[in-house]
Amino acid sequence: QVQVVESGGGLSQAGGSLRLSCTASGLSIDAVTMGWFRQAPGKEREEVSCIDQRGLGTYYTSSVKGRFTISRDNAKNTLYLQMNGLKPEDTAMYYCAPLQSIACHPSAARYWGQGTQVTVSS
Repeated sequence: QVQVVESGGGLSQAGGSLRLSCTASGLSIDAVTMGWFRQAPGKEREEVSCIDQRGLGTYYTSSVKGRFTISRDNAKNTLYLQMNGLKPEDTAMYYCAPLQSIACHPSAARYWGQGTQVTVSS
């Protein structure tokens, strides 16, 4: 059974940094494209960033470009999201997911974890 576990969220002031981690059991992440998604209260889940199997191709939604960096350590079966220059509008529950396709979209997610909360104060 595949389980995805996100960690590293917390409270940050605007301009601060957080590093999210995602580990997967029952699945080798080096076989799939992986993505980070977020959902703010009252809003739909949206894509944040995705990375291909080898870590050579990445996608970032426009609002996080230049501030967030996605990476993966296939040896540790772990996905990361380094978030710098945090803004209050980054406040959301963050999820990682293995994707069924190269499309960086929540509809392509195969499994969801419980998420990790990121709260950014102004």
